[in-house]
Amino acid sequence: MVDLSCKYLGLELKNPLVVGSSGLTSSIDKLKTIAQMGAGAVVLKSIFEEQIKYEADKFLQSDNPEMKSWQKAFQGIVSKTEFYYDEAFEYLTNYAKEHTLNHYLSLISEAKKNISIPVIASINCSTQYDWQYFAKRIEEAGADALELNVYLLPSDFDKDGIENENVYFSIIEEVKKFVTIPVSLKTGYYFSSLAQTLLKLSETGIAGLTLFNRPYNPDIDIENLQVTSSNMFSSDTEYSHSLRWVALMSGRLKCNIAASTGIHNHQTVIKQLLAGADAVHLVSVFYKNPSHHFDVLPQILSGMENWMTSHNYKSISDFKGLLSRKNVHNPASYERVQFLRLFSSIE
Repeated sequence: MVDLSCKYLGLELKNPLVVGSSGLTSSIDKLKTIAQMGAGAVVLKSIFEEQIKYEADKFLQSDNPEMKSWQKAFQGIVSKTEFYYDEAFEYLTNYAKEHTLNHYLSLISEAKKNISIPVIASINCSTQYDWQYFAKRIEEAGADALELNVYLLPSDFDKDGIENENVYFSIIEEVKKFVTIPVSLKTGYYFSSLAQTLLKLSETGIAGLTLFNRPYNPDIDIENLQVTSSNMFSSDTEYSHSLRWVALMSGRLKCNIAASTGIHNHQTVIKQLLAGADAVHLVSVFYKNPSHHFDVLPQILSGMENWMTSHNYKSISDFKGLLSRKNVHNPASYERVQFLRLFSSIE
């Protein structure tokens, strides 16, 4: 009998499979299924900055009779002066925050009542918004940890790298002032010095880093001449980028590492653990199994157990990080981006 338990973000998990934030983690029924199928933990669907703004816009357009008096008062304030408009907009923003947050807090509290695995809340941040307001309330609702999902595309010609990176540190600093639960950061890889930045982020007191979030990428429809979205879901071959960086960062960071993107089977989970990951986040694999989203969880767990048994490993700690950069005979396997021997063999 093998032991799949592990520690992640200071939490005791029965296994390292974390169901990542998505639409599949936004209802109690699905959360129950996730727990029943054997996941080690779950990250709830994120609160988005855009969600708050959407709520504000919806407020202005609502046909709900209860909203009419507020809408009339708001429009009256707006028609006076710019000063009063700012005041009204501040009220409206606060209303939207409360409306969105109350729904999310209810999801957290219901999840804690209905499932026994750790519940990790998630905030999707793109600016230094008033996220500490959410963070404190999320902790009070009972979340076991909080994931900050931050992804900035460095496409603003008026901002340099330091300005972009400071946003990450500012968000972490503000949130950690208001919560005592573990905080993790899910981030992208657009940094001028990724290794150094990840190290500095790990020194902020966060409990974990997830490498990496999967961004929205555009595509172009050449027939209709429109910008569309590219593939939303990862394939089972997209794990290699995070695998490299998990291996490079293992043993160097001051926090846990979770691997994300392209993890669709037990083989890839094992690879990420061998590279040094403390946990793995899975999402796309569930969407690619639309009739029975979470049936893959027991399959992955069974595959892990069989592999560990065949290699005489009793626990994950027996092999975790065995093939990280610091432990492999040839570190260049991870550090080199071109291998002459490999490319010269291709004709």
